Amino acid sequence: MTLQLYFSIIAFIFGAVVGSFLNVCICRMPREESIVSPPSHCPQCNYRIRWYDNIPLVSYLLLRGKCRGCGARISIQYPLVELINGLLTLALFLRLGPSLTFIALFLFCSALVAITFIDLKHQIIPDEISLSGIVAGFAFSFFLPWQGWLNSLLGILLGGGSLLLVAYGYQWLTGREGMGGGDIKLLAMMGAFLGWKAIPFIIFTSSLAGSVVGLSMMLFQKRDSRLAIPYGPYLALGALLYVFFGRQLIQWYFNLGSP
Repeated sequence: MTLQLYFSIIAFIFGAVVGSFLNVCICRMPREESIVSPPSHCPQCNYRIRWYDNIPLVSYLLLRGKCRGCGARISIQYPLVELINGLLTLALFLRLGPSLTFIALFLFCSALVAITFIDLKHQIIPDEISLSGIVAGFAFSFFLPWQGWLNSLLGILLGGGSLLLVAYGYQWLTGREGMGGGDIKLLAMMGAFLGWKAIPFIIFTSSLAGSVVGLSMMLFQKRDSRLAIPYGPYLALGALLYVFFGRQLIQWYFNLGSP
């Protein structure tokens, strides 16, 4: 086994282990419960999950997706979050190697995974994640030469300010709230980690993805056009696209008009 392959496997396992912790945050934060205590347990029978039943991905397969204590079905969310976070961590490691940028973007992407699943289920974005992310992203900017504190600060202001203006404008035109404060703080967090240049790309791609999904739901499921659709997952998608493919996609777009 080559050294590169060995560290890649370690990166995936580490990401999946963190994904297991993210599942705790996803389940407990919306209920304002401690993410530390009590230990992991089955929500149906309160069976305390032993360490050998809490191995990311492996335990779910060995238990066939059921609780050892009562046989209740375990949500597919648990292995899905572990798998997604493991793959994102592996992709970041292969791209960046063991570096401070890898650590910063690993924390950022892990936060996006937790936010996405919480927002999809509860339509909220916990301040504990977004506000802490703004502080962490700005702090990292002092140690990342490609970022810089001014770029990060402008990203916070542009990210939060742009959606704040959209929210006020929509409320003024329609008389009802169309965007929650969680989305505003989330985009500010993205600006803190990625800088102000990422904000237009994230807004464009997230709006495009949201429009496609929203229109599809209206056409095929005949949903009300005023149905509340969480915007956080689309912002997260836009941010991930920027992290991994932003430069290539922007270059491809501007090359479309070239002779």
